[in-house]
Amino acid sequence: MTLRCLLVDDNSQFLAAARDLLEGEGLTVVGVAGHIAEAVGQAADLGPDVALVDINLGGESGFDLAERLVPTPVIMISTHSGDDYVDLVEESPAIGFLAKTALSATAVRNLLRN
Repeated sequence: MTLRCLLVDDNSQFLAAARDLLEGEGLTVVGVAGHIAEAVGQAADLGPDVALVDINLGGESGFDLAERLVPTPVIMISTHSGDDYVDLVEESPAIGFLAKTALSATAVRNLLRN
């Protein structure tokens, strides 16, 4: 079964690169969004298996979005170290964290298995 992902980041260059990477590794990116309202709408319309959400969405919080995407599993992503966000990720409905430099289909699948 192909894993269907929603990517949420305010950086369009990252969205394009992440889409290429994940699709090249066998995941299907069903949608991309740059802000909370767009992501909530796409999640409702597309029913992704997982959402990869940047912690900092410009002036919006990825953690706020994670709350709104329940029951879709959310993996928080950031250019910053996960150590900076351990408590926030644990307190959120997110299932885990990935540094953008560690993003891969394998890493996404591993977090979904845990």
